[in-house]
Amino acid sequence: MNYKDIDREYIDDFKKNKAEYEKDYLALKTRVANSKALFRNEVVPYSYKPLFFTRDDVRVFEKLGKTILGIGDKIVKQYLKSEDFRRKFGFPKELEELILIDNGYNINVPICRIDIFYDENDFKFCELNTDGSSAMLEDNSFAEITMDTLGVKNLENKYKLSYYELIDSWVDESLRIYGTWDGDKKVDKPNVAILDFIESATTMEFMEFKKAYGKKGYNCEIVDPKNVQYRDGFLYDGDYRIDLVYRRLVTFEMMERFGEVKELVKAYKAKAFCSIGSFRSQLIHNKLIFKVLHDKDTLKLMSNEEVDFIKAHVPETGEFKGSYEIFEKVLKNKDNYIMKPSDMNVARGVFVGRDMDFKEWEENLKSAFDTDYIYQEFIEAYNRPFLMYDGEFQIKDLNSVVGIFMYGEKFAGLYTRIGAENVITSVSSFRAANLIVEEK
Repeated sequence: MNYKDIDREYIDDFKKNKAEYEKDYLALKTRVANSKALFRNEVVPYSYKPLFFTRDDVRVFEKLGKTILGIGDKIVKQYLKSEDFRRKFGFPKELEELILIDNGYNINVPICRIDIFYDENDFKFCELNTDGSSAMLEDNSFAEITMDTLGVKNLENKYKLSYYELIDSWVDESLRIYGTWDGDKKVDKPNVAILDFIESATTMEFMEFKKAYGKKGYNCEIVDPKNVQYRDGFLYDGDYRIDLVYRRLVTFEMMERFGEVKELVKAYKAKAFCSIGSFRSQLIHNKLIFKVLHDKDTLKLMSNEEVDFIKAHVPETGEFKGSYEIFEKVLKNKDNYIMKPSDMNVARGVFVGRDMDFKEWEENLKSAFDTDYIYQEFIEAYNRPFLMYDGEFQIKDLNSVVGIFMYGEKFAGLYTRIGAENVITSVSSFRAANLIVEEK
């Protein structure tokens, strides 16, 4: 059994019961509209049909997550050790200083979402998200609702279906990591702060995490880094002492507004609180990591198995700057490349050669050259059948990007975006629930 078999069974059942599926979907719309499945406070478009995965798929996700984070640990170790290696990333002095500070626990990337293009055992990396990894509530809301749909109930006559809970499990993991923290400001029961610029915050998701910490018996507040103060050896938000920070603050946004967060930086340097994650995770988060991984001196740090893994699954990537030969290479091979700023989110600034005529491609490349852009091998996304409703149901083959959550360097769950475009963003894509299927 694989997920393609389950897809076929689901679609076959739909074809036999179209009227019942449509009635079920129309009832589902009301549930989704009143749910917590929101992006920027708006209900996101979604597919009635979920994505199905098997335990074999989960084993692939577990192994690839463990492997790429193990590779990432070697990158961090070399960055801490070698000034020459640090130059590869070109981070400003202020950020470099923060990365070099010991986080006080033994994990470099305590939380991340690894986005991949996936087709059974075949996969390619899309990007690695550490800072501000999100959409846990979105996935779990859709999964909970989808478990109650007609198509899934019909499958449950034959299979066991489930999904990964992503809120309480992260709260447990963050508290476990805090328990290993060696800072001298450690307390028995830390006050927690979910930290982000309020204007960037995923408010409803933050509220769910706040509730989850509360259920465990911990004080938790949503805190804007502009408002904190470092005093008496601790970090405060007003009178609220902060012991544990769940950092949703994206590093590039913080660096853009560095002058507004001086108190936070002072406290971080003084190790006045435990930050999960630390700024070391930026080494994996920044898209330059894919270029660095292919560098010959980097490959020498890796085992033979890791080298093979990088060459098979990490797309060719380079900095779009320097010599005219690089510009010409990318210009003349329009359909082979996608262009990305090295450190932006929500696909801002991304453009694809296949989506443009030559003149438009050339104009965009001229604007991007000798800036922070990278060029990257274009990976054609794998597609799967979905049921999309527009007055009536249609079966559509859509591209997908599968997000793999890792908590404490262990597989924790999934989040998937789907769409017809070459760039599947959080803003323009559809969502689908991710369900694990097992034989009864």
